[in-house]
Amino acid sequence: MAYPASELVIDPVQIRKYDVAGPRYTSYPTADRFVEAYGESDFRHWLGKRNIGGIKQPLSVYVHLPFCDTLCYYCGCNKVVTRDHGRSAKYIKYVGREMAAVGALLGEDRRICQLHWGGGTPTFLSRDEMAELMQLIDAQFVREQQAEYSIEVDPRRVEKGRMKFLAELGFNRVSVGVQDFDPVVQKAVHRIQSEDETRRVIDEARANGFHSVNLDLIYGLPRQTLDSFNITLDRVLQIAPERIALYSYAHLPRIFKPQRRIVEGELPTPEAKLQILTLAIGRLTRAGYLYIGMDHFARPDDELAVAQSQGRLQRNFQGYSTYPESDMLGFGVSAIGRVGPTYYQNLKTLEEYYDTIDAGRLPVWRGLELTQDDLVRRAVIQGLICNFRLSTESIEIAYLIDFKRYFAAELEDLKRLAADGLVELKPDWIVVTPRGRLVVRAVCMVFDRYLRVSAQRTAYSKVI
Repeated sequence: MAYPASELVIDPVQIRKYDVAGPRYTSYPTADRFVEAYGESDFRHWLGKRNIGGIKQPLSVYVHLPFCDTLCYYCGCNKVVTRDHGRSAKYIKYVGREMAAVGALLGEDRRICQLHWGGGTPTFLSRDEMAELMQLIDAQFVREQQAEYSIEVDPRRVEKGRMKFLAELGFNRVSVGVQDFDPVVQKAVHRIQSEDETRRVIDEARANGFHSVNLDLIYGLPRQTLDSFNITLDRVLQIAPERIALYSYAHLPRIFKPQRRIVEGELPTPEAKLQILTLAIGRLTRAGYLYIGMDHFARPDDELAVAQSQGRLQRNFQGYSTYPESDMLGFGVSAIGRVGPTYYQNLKTLEEYYDTIDAGRLPVWRGLELTQDDLVRRAVIQGLICNFRLSTESIEIAYLIDFKRYFAAELEDLKRLAADGLVELKPDWIVVTPRGRLVVRAVCMVFDRYLRVSAQRTAYSKVI
């Protein structure tokens, strides 16, 4: 049985039971499994393979822009906090050199179906810097007319006219960081941002042809309460974005130093956090948003919702995507990419990044060449996390395996989840039920070979 996308059951007992630390599966294997044995020569080898016959994967491009001029205490991104705009000017030139080096290895087909600028805060860049970066991209790639060009913006750093300028550069989707509109919460996380400046940016984006606006929210922040977040939801629903990302705050101060400035005693209790999530899901779904999965909501007519209903939703390093599987080229510090059956990640510090490019090398730090087993499991996890259902027969045909024999141990483990009502096991299908959708990560973890051989999950955020 395929359940409607709008159907979602919140079972507090089961959520607490399966609220364990685990990956978000923007890739499989996950980035913490990358190894430094995979380096520049491997990346060059697989780029070259794109030019040898067969059906080429479409190309997408991600540019990591790490600069911010203020520090948000909750942030776990790889960023550089500075007010010196000379640093971003230098950085763009090096990103251009990296693109040129990669472009020389690509061959003739350089059309891209997706472009995303993330960070950090891409709107840290001046207009001239943004124009220069887009020129550097256009020097190496051909942007298809109907492609998706998205950018993350911080409304506090977007002056009047900037969204019009971004539209002129070609951007048509925008992700706006909000987190919470409550000034008490904003002060606790060092991000003061008024509703007026957020609305102004979104109104200007819509007036200039941006066809999709995503709002990022976080639940579980310090000093956040059920009543305060209810007011934030009032304001969000008035703005009526096409998509909403509702992330769980993961307090990992040992890993992310800025989080050490958060007062742990001000964080909501696990019970209060679950109540906030339940409130948000109820209000968003009653307002007509569909739960896409993994913290994401979309209007029924949004491309994400349509792609999910048609069984063609994808998940990659930028989250859910409506485009077919593609090779993704990541540029800049810590950027992650994918070429063929491989992943790679760039060096994480500016100094290493600059030194490597100055030495005439590509700044690849680590990566992974996927085994046949990795590819099979990636397909299984993609099907579950994107569509809440998996045709076991389709996996057998695509990978020439006997699903029941290959995944005998996993299917045995799934019986426990089936007994709890989270999945239904049918002769040729595995279906995640409405009760299991909120903890779909826990379902996917059953098929994660790396987790099956290691109980080490402390570096991951919890499911809820």
